[in-house]
Amino acid sequence: MKFRAFRNLLRRDLDFGLLLLACAMLILALLHPHARLKQDTFDYLVVVDITQSMNTLDYRQKSKPVSRLAFAKQALEQGLLRLPCGSKIGLGIFTEYRSFVLLEPVEICANYHEISTTLADIDERMAWVGSSEIAKGLYSGMRTVRSLPDLPALVFVTDGQEAPPVNPHHRPVFDGKPGEAKGVIIGAGGLVPMPIPKFDPDGRPLGYWRTDEVLQTDLYSLGRSTSVKGEKMVETEKAPIESLGATPGSEHLSSLREPYLMQLAKETGLAYRRLGSPADLIAALKDHALAQQQTVSADLAWIPALLALFCLVGVYGIPAGYRSTSVLSSPV
Repeated sequence: MKFRAFRNLLRRDLDFGLLLLACAMLILALLHPHARLKQDTFDYLVVVDITQSMNTLDYRQKSKPVSRLAFAKQALEQGLLRLPCGSKIGLGIFTEYRSFVLLEPVEICANYHEISTTLADIDERMAWVGSSEIAKGLYSGMRTVRSLPDLPALVFVTDGQEAPPVNPHHRPVFDGKPGEAKGVIIGAGGLVPMPIPKFDPDGRPLGYWRTDEVLQTDLYSLGRSTSVKGEKMVETEKAPIESLGATPGSEHLSSLREPYLMQLAKETGLAYRRLGSPADLIAALKDHALAQQQTVSADLAWIPALLALFCLVGVYGIPAGYRSTSVLSSPV
């Protein structure tokens, strides 16, 4: 009997001690302790191609066809959740021959709602013309990141389809230095040519683009001027038209122009990755080569909060029957 009374008293003292410790840990958690830690963070301007070929349905999710644009946006949404706090993301769009900033890079944890909402609102109706001059849009994006504070890296998401096609012997000039801007080109789309959906200005489907509705030849060969007056062109010798992904007679169909994008990446000093799954984009966003190590304030409140939970489980979460047969029980 004496031992049982001692055991009960010891158990009450232990429970009381655990409750006191839980209270102390909860108070500490409410004080939001922080620590200054060094970690890899990232600073990006993500430019998304919103031209009409990005509406091509050559991705699948849950057995349903998904457009390149929708798939890229979903992958970016998942990527936001995988980047560490302290990282920054800005958003832009590409159409015609220019990249435009919608949201300059902001810290992702404090501004997640704003970034996510802006990303969700990006769609093909933002485009004002039907042309898609990929190289010029990429060069425009690189100039843009060089003009922004902290020089963010560029993430340029596109299928690489130039519309109208580019003459392989007369290409737009890259006016920067390779590697001057960091970043990665993300190639969206499949390798099998697919029809390009057509929509009216309100986004209602109108079928697919036909052969006679799409320019099958580059403007230079047709004797027309370039999109920018007085634009300089680089002349190359015997460059095969296939090197730019052009498919004369089939430009109303669309596929990922991967060799062309890889060529642009090499010429500009950017990396290249194909968007096969969201994991591919997440890996590109977390590439150590694009990381910036900086000191950030880490919230440590979860540590005392977790300790408080363990203490409360020790007091209230262990069944009475088990406690009575614990190591405190007498074998006599």
